[in-house]
Formats: sequence, structure tokens, C-alpha cells
Amino acid sequence: MSVEAGVTTKRGTDASTADEVAAVDTALGMDEWSGWLTFAGLVMIIAGSMRVFDAIWAFSSGTAPERLDHALLGDSLSTYAWLWLIIGIVLFVSGCAVMIRSQIARWIGVGASVVGAVSAIWWMPYYPAWSFVYVALGILVVYALVAHGQPGSTFGY
Repeated sequence: MSVEAGVTTKRGTDASTADEVAAVDTALGMDEWSGWLTFAGLVMIIAGSMRVFDAIWAFSSGTAPERLDHALLGDSLSTYAWLWLIIGIVLFVSGCAVMIRSQIARWIGVGASVVGAVSAIWWMPYYPAWSFVYVALGILVVYALVAHGQPGSTFGY
């Protein structure tokens, strides 16, 4: 073991860049999965913002396009607007909390992402490409939130 430039190594040489990065990541509380959690938080924030804008549009428009006459929740856009507004707020707030690594927000985010993905399935007959993309992103977010968190913590990582 040698000590050079303030870094102790077992190889007897200076620590490699990878070792230094790993030490900094450990000191900051980051691990190899923190990128997935950052991805999930950002996607939830963006999706929540988009749903809020959808709700604003639906409240101001009032009438559904002709293609949506037989949609699942009817042809009144106010029903969709309330659903989008609630889902959007929950996604945005839980996305922000996931960014600060809140364990509780992680599980709320799982539920909100599942609801967001399922609500995108309802639009599949009308907007198939965008619905598929939204469902795929929802699945990735659920994977990131479920597979890459520490189960032993209640309020943070």
C-alpha cells in the first residue's frame, strides 16, 4: 500500500481516474444507478408538465374533436382535463421529489407513471404513435423507480 498525492492505493501506484470518480460518487451519495433515477425524475417532470398543458387546453377548448366522439370517458373534454390535471400535478411533484431521492415519492411516482401509461393506452386508437411512446416511457420510468432504489430507507437514499 502506498500513499501518493493524498490517495491510498493497494497497487502501489497513483489511483486511476475511475477510482477517483468512484470515490467522489460515493462521497456524494451516488452509485451506478443514480442515472436511472435522474432519468425517471426528469421524465416525470416533463410528462407532468405536458399533462398540465393538456388540461389547460382541454378546459379552454370545451368540445372534443370529431374523432373522439366515442372515447372511453365520453366526448366532454372537461372530464379528461380534470384527469390530466390531477395526473400532471402528481407526476410533476413526485418527479421533483425523486430528483432529491425521496423514497416515498419513488413509490408515488410508480403509481402515477402506471396511471399515466394506462391513460395513454386509451388514446391509442386516435394517436397511436404518441400513445406508444408515452406507454414505453412509462414502462422505463417504472423500471427505473422499482429496480434502482434502496429498500432500507424511508425518507431518502
